[in-house]
Amino acid sequence: MPNTRPGLSRRDLLKGAGGTSAALLLSQPSRIAAQNAAASGAAEAILRLPVLSRPDIVVVHAGDLNGSRVELSRSGTDWTGSGSATGALIHFVPGERQSSIFLESPATPIQRVHLRWQCRFPSAVRVLGDAWERSYGDLQWMPLQAERALPWYALLHLQERTAGVGVKTGTASFAFWQIDPSGISLWLDVRNGSNGVRLGNRQLEIATIVEYSGDAGESAFATAKVLCRRMAEGTRVPITRGNLPVRAIYGSNDWYYAYGKNTPDGILRDADLVTSVAAAGGPKPFTVIDDGYQDRSRFPDMAKLAANIRGRGAVPGIWIRPLRAVPTTPGNLLLPNARWKGDGSEPPPLAYDPTIPESLEAIAAVAAQACGWGFDLIKHDFTTFELLGQWGSQMGASPARGNWYLNDRSLTNAEVVTLLYRRIRSSCGEERIILGCNTVGHLSVGLFDASRTGDDVSGRQWERTRRTGVNTLAFRLPQHRTFFSVDADCVPLTRDIPWPMSRQWLQAVANSGTVMLVSPEPDAVGKEQRDALRNAFQRSLQTPESEPLDWLDSRTPAEWRSATETQTYDWIMREGEDPFPIGIQRGMD
Repeated sequence: MPNTRPGLSRRDLLKGAGGTSAALLLSQPSRIAAQNAAASGAAEAILRLPVLSRPDIVVVHAGDLNGSRVELSRSGTDWTGSGSATGALIHFVPGERQSSIFLESPATPIQRVHLRWQCRFPSAVRVLGDAWERSYGDLQWMPLQAERALPWYALLHLQERTAGVGVKTGTASFAFWQIDPSGISLWLDVRNGSNGVRLGNRQLEIATIVEYSGDAGESAFATAKVLCRRMAEGTRVPITRGNLPVRAIYGSNDWYYAYGKNTPDGILRDADLVTSVAAAGGPKPFTVIDDGYQDRSRFPDMAKLAANIRGRGAVPGIWIRPLRAVPTTPGNLLLPNARWKGDGSEPPPLAYDPTIPESLEAIAAVAAQACGWGFDLIKHDFTTFELLGQWGSQMGASPARGNWYLNDRSLTNAEVVTLLYRRIRSSCGEERIILGCNTVGHLSVGLFDASRTGDDVSGRQWERTRRTGVNTLAFRLPQHRTFFSVDADCVPLTRDIPWPMSRQWLQAVANSGTVMLVSPEPDAVGKEQRDALRNAFQRSLQTPESEPLDWLDSRTPAEWRSATETQTYDWIMREGEDPFPIGIQRGMD
């Protein structure tokens, strides 16, 4: 398998070391055999992860912003608090396939629960986690790093063996793992805003733990897919919504050539393009309108535009930002400004508090309006950023910062996110496709059909597509068709991006069987591009699968295997790649 490192040859040893030391190594086969046996034993050890058994230590962080850390006392499967955490109780229910964790705290606000299992891991273990919402080109296998927060799940790899631990999707907490040489920690963030949740008399299931140990020789990618299936057990990604194909979402999105300066004529031109290269007799392509249509001088009649898209033979889709509030919105319907983690150069975004019934209905009305216009794919954006005041790349171990809380203090932030997602789903109904962007993927499972799993690619700068697009395709791909249909973002076809690079990205997305949307700038699409689009659309409809073979060693894997071939991509520009940071906000190219 390409994801394992071959052993050193005699020639390698002689090249890399002095003759005497190399000869000494080679003259001690028993020592080498012992080292290999020790490494194999270490690999077996990581397969015996202890997380389904009761933890060795349970700690709660009680109170509000400046609360206290309290280690709980165990009695059987219960851990109880004292002092500032009096009345707090953690109930741990172990099982063979999964273990559940419940929290009670009638009087004391609780911020976080920290569980710890003591065990040993060899230093050679490499570890991978997920992302809070989208990834930002930052997912990668890394050596043990004790302080590293690993959202939602953690995979460990050593000597061709891989094992993983995770929390089931739809949990009531923001959960992350830590792995270090001395053990495993699970942190369950149950805050309301940045303060402790006030549960009252509720007993809350705050997480259900699952684990999986791969067989010898099973690829790390295959192990990751099985772990994701265990995390999402009890949910499913539908094949269709009404007569809409969830597993064949392909077509156009105007953002990466128009960047908000779109027009009805341009949208209809996109619809004509994707229908002209769509497979005859196959499902209809989508034409998704992105941000910019709010300018009524350019877009006077959205219902008519949706009907015109449908008349061109495409399925109309639209981008919305449902949490955003206008400046005249009464302050008692809004989230506090204190949640904002901006640098002071821009004001906090005005956004509705979903725990206020009137606000939740205002949020739902945005989705209902888009559906009423006749759009069948609803892509909603910015909800994590506006709710929690920061991007996923800024969160680290703390998805909420500042000193604030929601109107309803009895709900955890995770519960509020799920409340929001359920309301958007009910507003759109069961017949429409929902694509989440800047959404918490693990809390959208079973509610949304597709998810933009990475930060923006770019129609202006290839480096951004390489870093964010390729990274999210490789590292979120194990979630595809298990959590949702993965959308690694569009394929921009623009004059600013060299066609050889766009052609490779188009092929990689098509071969993965994930969401396949293109942003076609008119002057950049000629016969060669049209032919490539036709082939890519046809390929994506065959529900192919692919696997990044070198993802253990690269953040932007170049070697990919499909059912029929292995493809090597050259993601690097002739002059090398831009070493400077890329922005994390929409359109910052």
